[in-house]
Amino acid sequence: MEPKLLLMVLFIVSSTAAAAQYIRPLPRKALHLPWDSKSSSYPQQVHISLAGDRHMRVTWITDDKSAPSTVEYGTLPGQYDSVADGETTSYSYLFYSSGTIHHTVIGPLEYNYVYYYRCGGQGPEFQLKTPPAQFPITFAVAGDLGQTGWTKSTLDHIDQCKYNVHLLPGDLSYADYIQHRWDSFGRLVQPLASARPWMVTQGNHEVESIPLLKDGFVSYNSRWKMPFEESGSNSNLYYSFEVAGVHIIMLGSYADYDEYSEQYRWLKADLSKVDRKRTPWLFVLFHVPWYNSNTAHQGEGADMMTAMEPLLYAASVDLVLAGHVHAYERSKRVYNGRPDPCGSVHITIGDGGNKEGLAARYINPQPIWSEFRESSFGHGELKVVNSTHAFWSWHRNDDDEPVKSDDIWISSLTGSECFDQKRNELRNKLMTP
Repeated sequence: MEPKLLLMVLFIVSSTAAAAQYIRPLPRKALHLPWDSKSSSYPQQVHISLAGDRHMRVTWITDDKSAPSTVEYGTLPGQYDSVADGETTSYSYLFYSSGTIHHTVIGPLEYNYVYYYRCGGQGPEFQLKTPPAQFPITFAVAGDLGQTGWTKSTLDHIDQCKYNVHLLPGDLSYADYIQHRWDSFGRLVQPLASARPWMVTQGNHEVESIPLLKDGFVSYNSRWKMPFEESGSNSNLYYSFEVAGVHIIMLGSYADYDEYSEQYRWLKADLSKVDRKRTPWLFVLFHVPWYNSNTAHQGEGADMMTAMEPLLYAASVDLVLAGHVHAYERSKRVYNGRPDPCGSVHITIGDGGNKEGLAARYINPQPIWSEFRESSFGHGELKVVNSTHAFWSWHRNDDDEPVKSDDIWISSLTGSECFDQKRNELRNKLMTP
């Protein structure tokens, strides 16, 4: 080949490779959310969560300690034919004192229905939609949110998704001891979190413990009360709930989890009660991933995995969602470190928009259990179509557009030989009280 022709070929090849390479975005600055002065009894930071069958918990904050914890609600704008009273709490943290935090459960509510509600007898009218009673149902998933420009981009993309419930596997506000950041986070997510239930579990940035001065999770537990009591748990750090044919377990990576712990005993009892005829899908969320080929946080989930993975395997858990690593990764069905058709699909989605940036370094060669991985900000959408099939897609935040970069159809294990034959002995052993 002539030298000139060779140079031209090399130039074309190198140009094509460069064009195909994805250029990952840089971190964005923290958002500045100016304080909007309102009356002391004005409801702030409104968010909702599921609270048992056909019930919803409405949470908000007021500066007025005597403001009522009432929620008026109905099916027509401005016409409230029902009212519920709730409870209040508050906390102090060094030189910070929270406002009054209101938690009020409303219901029973109709499935797949729009309700209008008002908190504390004043302020704006909010609108929520309850999840459906049966399939299909869609979950939005994003972990490690924080309060940056990328957080805003992720939330905007989720807002475009026609979802029913938001799942967040830990690291919400990134307040990191600076308590007013919890308030700004509440204001940031209110437009979405007041309209669809947000179901969350804790991450390392929620711990905020100070030895001899402050126990951990004071802010998180006070502000984000989940249905732990409704699910028989004695801790807000782990609980379960059911929605439209799906049983979802939220575990605590930062609560004791060995076989002698309260969380382990609760998990075993909760799994033994799951009726896969009524809820053919079984999902689990926690913060620290068990399967992670990124160099960040390598091996941090190993002890919890050793203790609890046999329980999830025996129960035929279909999907495990985690955060913590600021990147995206999806596994094959896997168990005990190896591909296994009877294991769970593990997805790490700790790339919602945190202030610390992306985790861009991966272990090579790629482990055999790892199917897809990329260091980018984004969110996931999980549409459970029916009792046997669900469609998962991950949407990269690319130039402020939600670009779908990975997707897969997932079949429920309830219809497989794994569920019917192979693990009866192990399942019986682990589920026996």
